[in-house]
Amino acid sequence: MSQHHFDAEKTQYQTITLANGFELAYLDTGKGARTILFIHGLGTYSGTWFRNMSVLSDDFRCIAVDLPGNGFSDKRRQAFGMQYFAACIYDLLQQLQLHEVTVCGHSMGGQVAIHLALNAPELVSSLILCAPAGFEVFSPWERSLYRSMLQFWGMFSNNESSLRSSIYSSFYENPAQADELIREMVQIMRSYASDDYRAMADACIDAMLEEPVADRLGELKMPVLVVFGEMDALIPNQMLHPGSTKALAQRAVQRMPKGQLVTIPFAGHFIQWEKAAEVNAAIRRFMSETA
Repeated sequence: MSQHHFDAEKTQYQTITLANGFELAYLDTGKGARTILFIHGLGTYSGTWFRNMSVLSDDFRCIAVDLPGNGFSDKRRQAFGMQYFAACIYDLLQQLQLHEVTVCGHSMGGQVAIHLALNAPELVSSLILCAPAGFEVFSPWERSLYRSMLQFWGMFSNNESSLRSSIYSSFYENPAQADELIREMVQIMRSYASDDYRAMADACIDAMLEEPVADRLGELKMPVLVVFGEMDALIPNQMLHPGSTKALAQRAVQRMPKGQLVTIPFAGHFIQWEKAAEVNAAIRRFMSETA
């Protein structure tokens, strides 16, 4: 295994080579008997879980992965998609010889986590979904319009102002902690070659729309915790599906045999960063209930 160091946080990364030949970077900290595997959202990286892992690692082994094409993982162009990401994480779990893991995903990472749980329920003992994507269903016309909207606003293009706008829109307020996250993400964005960041983000957006999970939530037999900020401005899409985040989340959780919902007031989409203490407390309760 090779090593990476992220100077801003003095954090040590490890990498493994997947069966497909690409390298996957991840953080591994804590020594608890139970393992939580964290999956970041669209265009970000494992560091978005720092505020959770630093606390939860006191009681649990915490692993946070940089999805292929993101963070410190292999940035060569790949077959980016929800099922592809799920297969890569499955490979990681196999190589680390991990079973009965709690998988925790944010936004797009939540959609990936659901795919992983559906594909390999023997490895996923429980799910934690923080502001997960995948609960909305988009018609072909809506999918086309959604892509056009993102292109118009320049979201996830490989420039720093676009990155700053996308992260700010994920917070209910604009606290200094958003700037901290932006600084870290800018460093990573600068490591991409040419238009690779934009190509990766575009492929992920297409996959989120084309690989839905909303109609399969009833197949999740394991305990599932869903956490949303009540002021989430991104889910649901207010242009296409105006309505409350809480109502969307309640409908989704009702379809899960063992689902439970926690909503946090005065919180936006980047809930695990903006309201880390509240999210950590919810995760601890859930882990205790499912021990």
